[in-house]
Amino acid sequence: MQYKKLGRTGLFVSRLCLGTMNFGDVTDKAASFSIMDRAFEAGINFFDTADVYGGPQRPDIPLGYGISEEIVGEWLVRSGRRDEVVLATKLYQPMIAGPNGGRLSAYHIRKACEDSLRRLKTDHIDLWQMHHFDRTTPWEEIWEAMDVLIGQGKVLYVGSCNFPGWGIAAAQGEARARHMLGLVSEQSRYSLACRAIELEVLPSARYHGMGVLAYSPLDGGLLAGALQKAAGRARRDKPSLPLRDAHFHERLAAYEDLCSRSGLAPADVAQAWVLANPDITCPIVGPRTMAQLESSIRALDLVLDEPMLEKLDAIFPGPGGEAPEAYAW
Repeated sequence: MQYKKLGRTGLFVSRLCLGTMNFGDVTDKAASFSIMDRAFEAGINFFDTADVYGGPQRPDIPLGYGISEEIVGEWLVRSGRRDEVVLATKLYQPMIAGPNGGRLSAYHIRKACEDSLRRLKTDHIDLWQMHHFDRTTPWEEIWEAMDVLIGQGKVLYVGSCNFPGWGIAAAQGEARARHMLGLVSEQSRYSLACRAIELEVLPSARYHGMGVLAYSPLDGGLLAGALQKAAGRARRDKPSLPLRDAHFHERLAAYEDLCSRSGLAPADVAQAWVLANPDITCPIVGPRTMAQLESSIRALDLVLDEPMLEKLDAIFPGPGGEAPEAYAW
């Protein structure tokens, strides 16, 4: 396994982060435990979850959330590996009914932390990420609440998720005024087929010394050979995979053809492309099965050469570089 520092911190994390969104939903507890066992065995020391992950599986939880955290917490206790795992989770989305059940008020931040700690069966969260940008809560309130939890030893590092570039700058400016470390990472959707963060988010994260965690590196499975799989389902009289539009269908066909001619699995190429970007700390892989985890681990050994990267860029062109040069001078 390869490791990389998380932004400007002294913390090293594996080049693959194990995402647990499917745990408790499409992946049951036993299979989730096996996936975590294998991930740790392979050297993955970075696990990512969220309070809302897991799906509506339990009638005693009205909103159906918290199940993924519970499964990860049980595994940490069972395995005895808590001190060897960099544990990341998130807050923001509603977990209880009422107007204060979500977002980033100090009220919700305090309760969300206590609830996540209880479900994860631990006394601290290594990386606590704000799951979305809150336009209604001032940064002085957010950072004051976070500072209390950091002082209590309940949170070590704070990260963002789905933040705009200007939101990162606003957060870091207020943190600097409070003499705080501020955000150490940003988690954003990023793949060959979804490159919008190259405009503002990646440059902002780089400037502020933040790690970047890329989720959905396979673009929801579309970059994992979706057309070939859809054709197989069609032959079995099952519905084909819905795609965005004809133009995207053409790009996807060209992508799968390039992978086939190169003798490479599309999923491996998509993840290797994300890993090749020096701004990316690691992709977050969210396997539903052990086979999907093994595929992600295999992608670590695939190094794409410049001609291959240029061909991929031609099929899935990005926004044209960073702002403002991407659209101005």
